[in-house]
Amino acid sequence: MAEDDLGAYNIEDLRRMAKRKLPRGIFEFVDRGAEDEVALRNNRAAFEGIKLKTHVLANVSTRGLETQIFGKTIKMPFAISPTGTAGLLSYGGEVGLAKAAAKAGIPCTLATNAMTPMEEIVEEAGGELWFQLYMWSDKALSLKFVERVKSVGFETLIVTVDGPVPPNREYNRRNGFEVPLKYSPRLLAQLLAKPGWLATCLLRQFIQRGVPKFENYPPELMDSLMSKNFKRSSLKNDTLTWDDLKALRDRWPGNLVVKGILNGDDAEKAADCGADGVIVSNHGGRYLDSSMATIQILPEIAARVGERMTVIVDSGFRRGSDVIKALALGADLVMAGRPTLYGTAAAGEAGAYRALEIFREEMDRVMALLGLHNVDEIGHDCLWQPPSVAEPNRAAAE
Repeated sequence: MAEDDLGAYNIEDLRRMAKRKLPRGIFEFVDRGAEDEVALRNNRAAFEGIKLKTHVLANVSTRGLETQIFGKTIKMPFAISPTGTAGLLSYGGEVGLAKAAAKAGIPCTLATNAMTPMEEIVEEAGGELWFQLYMWSDKALSLKFVERVKSVGFETLIVTVDGPVPPNREYNRRNGFEVPLKYSPRLLAQLLAKPGWLATCLLRQFIQRGVPKFENYPPELMDSLMSKNFKRSSLKNDTLTWDDLKALRDRWPGNLVVKGILNGDDAEKAADCGADGVIVSNHGGRYLDSSMATIQILPEIAARVGERMTVIVDSGFRRGSDVIKALALGADLVMAGRPTLYGTAAAGEAGAYRALEIFREEMDRVMALLGLHNVDEIGHDCLWQPPSVAEPNRAAAE
């Protein structure tokens, strides 16, 4: 256990800390899903039905979590998903998040809708940084934006493809937390109810950096989070096709990863378009509320494209055992966003690092209990499958 554990012994502890610190609308924006939140709950419930099988007396004293992704060694098979709200959870949250990942020796993905310029995060944080791209209806503007990403020095680009239309998150409208921000009496009451956050995050942002902005967006799209010039129609991407992915592949020289895949056919199409990897993701239950959990579809996708490309999975990961289960089912890497956001809200960079530490400690413990020495040994043999009802009946008949 770390000396400075912040009083957080699991991710749920960090979540509760975040809930206490943040205004309701901001916390729910991070924490909740779409519509009735069926997918959100199913993401967690699906893990509970997967059981692990132990091996004993295996001398696991020299075990390790290191693995390779895109030819680079990382300290554990885990990365931070793109999340665009860290700057609203803690002042300088995005830089702190990237620094925590660098300290942990894992990749961190910068989001298009971050509140800190990508150049600043790269300069201040270092480490293995990936970039996440939303392609817009103005495709020429999107490809121009990719040139900026390339010039900064990113080697891995993640293009998110699972949001052709905005999701239905009714609680955002109830809380008044929508973009552009409108300071309604309801929203103001929530902000004033958290004076600590108001002073250390929002007011500090106004004093030191000015009005919060999506700093990476081209000026043609948006000025600030409160701007009346916010061009929502320009952010639509319901016209995108596989040809656009091919065009992006032609422009991007580094690793290209497609995020939001939940269908084996789509995974194969991504491979055919030249993508280097896919992220099996239902956006954390934040888009299609009737979506299956990613852990449920992961084995099919891994079986179909695992030999051709890197298979990554996210959505719903809260325990180290969840990560081990995903690797056993064919994933090369697991990503998560909410856990480190909870940590960022709880204690800035230290909180984000604590979230990563919790995952590392839990993964290490589970590997030892399974009798494993390294990540390469994690496979289907680690999983226990219950016998079918027919098997004991057939044995009895014989």
